[in-house]
This record gives sequence, structure tokens and C-alpha cells, in this order.
Amino acid sequence: MFASIPSPSSGSINIGPLAIHAYGLMIALGVIAAVWLCGRRLESAGTGTREDINSIAVWAVLAGVIGSRLYWAVTDKSDPWRHPAKILRIWEGGLGIPGGLIGGVGVGLYLAKRRHVSRLALATAAAPAIPLAQAIGRWGNYWNQELFGRPTTLPWALRIDDEHLTQNGVTYPHGTTFHPTFLYESLWNVALVGVLLLIERKLRLRPGRLMVVYVLGYFSGRFWIEGLRIDNADSGGGLRLNQWVSLVVVAGSITFLVVDWWRHRHDPESIEPADEEYVPADE
Repeated sequence: MFASIPSPSSGSINIGPLAIHAYGLMIALGVIAAVWLCGRRLESAGTGTREDINSIAVWAVLAGVIGSRLYWAVTDKSDPWRHPAKILRIWEGGLGIPGGLIGGVGVGLYLAKRRHVSRLALATAAAPAIPLAQAIGRWGNYWNQELFGRPTTLPWALRIDDEHLTQNGVTYPHGTTFHPTFLYESLWNVALVGVLLLIERKLRLRPGRLMVVYVLGYFSGRFWIEGLRIDNADSGGGLRLNQWVSLVVVAGSITFLVVDWWRHRHDPESIEPADEEYVPADE
């Protein structure tokens, strides 16, 4: 007999008559943690205030949710875009990280300029905050019993209720246990937070480059974790769509970091000035 991780009996947390969708709760907790860390880092660097990050976060998070939902709707093999009502049921799962990063980071940087906060400083502050949010948010997949990996008998395998045993047209026998890919990605992101903070302390990166290191680190992990998953997803050439996306992003990140280092290798300081001075928004 092998040990295993049990799945929750319900996707909701019940407090008396109130039922809270655990998926949404995990996303919300992740956002709160990320905003807190990013705001603290901005203040410590003297490049912004918590008020700045709170104002930016409201719209950046909304843009991230919309972007991630649209990415999922366009790329999911079940064609959810054919059912508009289903797209609105976010608590059932279905948030594509690449779309969320494009929407959330893009809007965040735009709003930073509007509030006279250095965009490079914001990118640096947000770099470890984003994987912190992802590490917490991934537990929503655990509550929904979704996006798990191939069958395995490892001691930390995940038990799934029978109603979720049909994946991508294959119905697995009762009692089958699977790779807990939500846990793998959560732990990868926690480790990434630590690595980013260590890199920042030990190396003198130019402003904003820590965000590129985050992107490189996240999508490197996403590539192998995505390869374990068995949910219904577009694929081609032996890889899933998100694996191809990961390869392109990793290659682009490495290229940028190498070219950026080469261009500035003779600089007396490896840190360049921020692209704009911080001025409080109310001045």
C-alpha cells in the first residue's frame, strides 16, 4: 500500500449557510500576498508607496483575470468560447497564466507610468511577488480536482474522486492515483521566490531584469510540469501548446539576458538609473 494525498470532498468551504468557492478564495489569497510583498518592496526601495501598488493592483489584477480567462477560452481544446456563460464561471477553473501575465503586467506597467512610479522599479518589486501569488493560487486546482498529471504510485500521489477520472477521453479505474501537478508548480514557485530574492541580494542586476529572470524561471518549470498533465489541451509536434509557449518564452528570456549583459559588460556599474524618478501621485 502506498500513501497518497486525498482530494477535498467539495470545492467549497462552508461557513454556516455561507459557501465560499475555494478556487476563488485561493486566487484572492494569492493576490493579497502578492500586493503586500510588492508594496513592501517598493517602499523599501524608496520608489513608490503601498498606496501606489494598491491603486495599480486593482486594475492590474482585473486585467490579469480577463487576460488569463481569454487565453484559456481561446486555447482550451473543449472550445469554451462557444459557450459564453461558461466563460463567466471562473470559480470552475480555467485561468491561463500566459494570458494573465500579459494582461496584468501590461496594465500594471501602464498605470505605473500614470502614477509616476518607475516601471523598471515596479517590475523588480513585482518579480518575486507574482510567483508567490501563483504558489497560493495553484491550490485552487486541488480543490477543483483538476489539472493533475499522469497516473503514478508515488507516495505523494493524488487521489481523485470517480467523477473526475475521465480525462481527455480516457476513463481511469477507480482508485487510480495521479501526479499532483498543482503541488509541483506551487513548490516550484515558492522555490522561485527564494531564488529571486537571493539573486537580488547576491547579484547587481540592472533594474527590471529580475522580472525577466522570473519569467525564465517560471516557464522553465512550467515546461516539465505541463508535460505531466493529462487534461484536454491543444497539442502538436509531440508537445502541448503551453509547452511550446514555454519554450518560446524561455528562449526569448535567455536571449534578452545574454544580449543585455553583452551590451553592458563594460559598464562600471551593472545597474542603470531607473527610467523615471518617483514622484508621489498627488503632487
